[in-house]
Amino acid sequence: MANFVKVCALGDVKAGCGKSLELNGKAVGVFNIDGRIYAINDVCGHRGGPLAEGELDGTTVICPWHGWRYNVTTGENELLPSLPTQKYAVKVEGDDILVDLE
Repeated sequence: MANFVKVCALGDVKAGCGKSLELNGKAVGVFNIDGRIYAINDVCGHRGGPLAEGELDGTTVICPWHGWRYNVTTGENELLPSLPTQKYAVKVEGDDILVDLE
């Protein structure tokens, strides 16, 4: 069963950027790609870097610490597909971004 919680306002995540959030003890990265919002686990599987602080290249976020690459729409690790990150369901209601942390 989905359990969506408000994480921030739509205006808090600028187009082409990510935002790091701590939600219920989980690090979550929220990304705005051409007005579409995505959310993934914000911890890189390599050394724990904050993914939302990385550079976006299309739908790929590049970890700012060592360059691991994750597709924010799927959670796929583009360098090591066997090590994906968690992707979270997202919905936008009015000006609010909601994420299902389950």
